[in-house]
Amino acid sequence: MDTFFQFGESGDRMRRKIYKCALSLVLMGAMVTIMALGYKNVYEKIPGRIRLKAGVEQILDLNVPVEGVITKNAESPGAVTVSGKQSSNIPSDAIYIDLSGVVTLKADTIENYRMDLKLFGFIPFKQVDIEVIQDMMVTPVGEPIGIYVKTEGLLVIGVGEFDDAGGRKQSPAKYLLKTGDYILKVNDESVSEKEDFMEVIEDSEGEKIALTIRRDDKEFNVNVEPVKNMDGEYKLGIWVRDNAQGVGTMTFVDDLGNFGALGHGISDVDTGTLLTLESGSLYKTEIIAIQKGKNGEPGEMTGMIEYANRNILGEITANTSKGIYGTCNAKIMSDLKQKAMPIGLKQDVKEGKAQILCNVDGEAKYYDVLIKDIYLEHENVNRGMLLKITDPQLLAITGGIIQGMSGAPIIQDGKLIGAVTHVLVQDSTSGYGIFVENMLNHSN
Repeated sequence: MDTFFQFGESGDRMRRKIYKCALSLVLMGAMVTIMALGYKNVYEKIPGRIRLKAGVEQILDLNVPVEGVITKNAESPGAVTVSGKQSSNIPSDAIYIDLSGVVTLKADTIENYRMDLKLFGFIPFKQVDIEVIQDMMVTPVGEPIGIYVKTEGLLVIGVGEFDDAGGRKQSPAKYLLKTGDYILKVNDESVSEKEDFMEVIEDSEGEKIALTIRRDDKEFNVNVEPVKNMDGEYKLGIWVRDNAQGVGTMTFVDDLGNFGALGHGISDVDTGTLLTLESGSLYKTEIIAIQKGKNGEPGEMTGMIEYANRNILGEITANTSKGIYGTCNAKIMSDLKQKAMPIGLKQDVKEGKAQILCNVDGEAKYYDVLIKDIYLEHENVNRGMLLKITDPQLLAITGGIIQGMSGAPIIQDGKLIGAVTHVLVQDSTSGYGIFVENMLNHSN
């Protein structure tokens, strides 16, 4: 009995020891998780790129336990001055900055700087680019536009099979092409029209065709042999597209007639591939119907576009992930009704009341919205801020943010700060916006 009792006491001690170790591991794991989340939260509060307007004081109120130095990227007479908590105004190669309090920065010349930051002043943390840009005025537009773009080459939107004359499955291009490829040349001849491409295949008589393909950023050549289908027509087993059309909203125009619109790129509806642009035009459009959005079902503006020269409003010269860009003609410039206003950089944006400018009933009007959250370092540049439509009139007409409103300017405190980009599918009253500074960087 004594031996058994001692063994029981030893077992209890062992169990208590295991329990304490397990509890310690859980607590350590929880602390590591909390520290990691805290690190991530601080990291995302500091944008990887900060833009300043030349000659204008910019306030940074990030309130993070981070310190560092600002240095110039190149030899130049330019200098940035810093004032704030324990900051210095030494016009030297390294200027100290403390982001735990409100900091004011000012640079008088167009220049680039680098800010090397340390957490708590000693843990290497993050490198931030500081870009000084020219202050500018732009005119918010908010009008619907018809969009027509021609792709550079032919976009492959699908690769599949078909039955040949004997009923066998054929897929000549199956291991040579894939969705998202661009066909740039056929037999060393540039191709941009789908009909021309189909004609070359039909006239091939089954002989191999040489295709020049661009996949991502690489170009290469492949040889593919067309096969007759059950109708006796030569096919490759691919589907291609050579253009795209749609309706969006123009965001701004500068004093030189350069415009920015949509706040996101034009992507293929089937593949999601950002279209590589050969050419494009803006057209006057009339909104003829609005399907109200509701939770789970995004709404849509339907526009009527007459593709005639007299309705052309401008030329699209770039299709990027941050919007479409180009130049307006005299017609749209003469029809502008809004006044030019200054731009607001991302550090100027505040949670709270704002407005969007859009045309949903025949005239561009300002409607009230609420900026619910701001993401200075979101991995998706099109999601810089979270918006909620609060204007009763706009909610009555559209139910919130709907397709076709992409590009609607966002205004706060008399400054153009961004553009509407997306709607939340499960909440039609809410969506995302892009910072206008990201759009301006491309339009210029």
